[in-house]
Amino acid sequence: MFMPVLSGLVVSVDAFFIGLSLGLQKRCKFVYLAIINAFLLGLCIFGFLIAGQIYEIIPFDPDLIVGVAFISLGLWTILHYFVSEHIKRRKETAEEVNVSLKTIVLVGLVMSVEAMLITMGITFIFLPHSTLVIPITVAFAHFGYSAFSFYLARNKHVQRIPVALSHIISGLALITYGMMALFVELGDFLL
Repeated sequence: MFMPVLSGLVVSVDAFFIGLSLGLQKRCKFVYLAIINAFLLGLCIFGFLIAGQIYEIIPFDPDLIVGVAFISLGLWTILHYFVSEHIKRRKETAEEVNVSLKTIVLVGLVMSVEAMLITMGITFIFLPHSTLVIPITVAFAHFGYSAFSFYLARNKHVQRIPVALSHIISGLALITYGMMALFVELGDFLL
C-alpha cells in the first residue's frame, strides 16, 4: 500500500510548478485551480476504473510500457522546454506575456489528462492489489502541491524561479516514476 501512495506523490510534483505558474498570473483565481482539480479527481477515478479493464485485454505485463512511457515523457518534458525556449528567444522580445482564460483552461485540461494517465500507470503496476487510494492520492497530491505553490506565488513568498528548474524537476519526477515501474518489473523477473 505504501508504494502506490509514494508513486502518486512522486509523479504529482509537476503540479507544484503548474500551481506556481498559475499563481503568478494575475488573471487566475484560486477557484479556477479548485475547479481544475475537481475535474482532475474525476479523470483520475475514471482512469483507475478503465485501467483494470484495459489490463485484462493486454496479453502481457504492461509495467515495461508504463516505465518506458514515463521515462520518455520525462525526457520529452525537459528537452521540449529547452527547444521551445531557444525558438522563443529568437522570435520574442522582452515583453510580458498576458495569459488568457483559454490558456488557463488548456493548462488545466493537460494537467488533468496527465494525472489520469499517471493514475492508469500506477494502477497497471500494482494490479491486482490496486485500490481507490491510487486515484485519490494522485488527485489530492496534485491539488495539495498546486494549491501550496499558488499560495506561495500570491503571497509573494516566491516571485520568480527559473522556468528551466520547474521543467527539469517535473521531467525528473516522471523519469523517477518510470524507473520505479521498470524496477518493479525487473524485480518480479529476477525473483
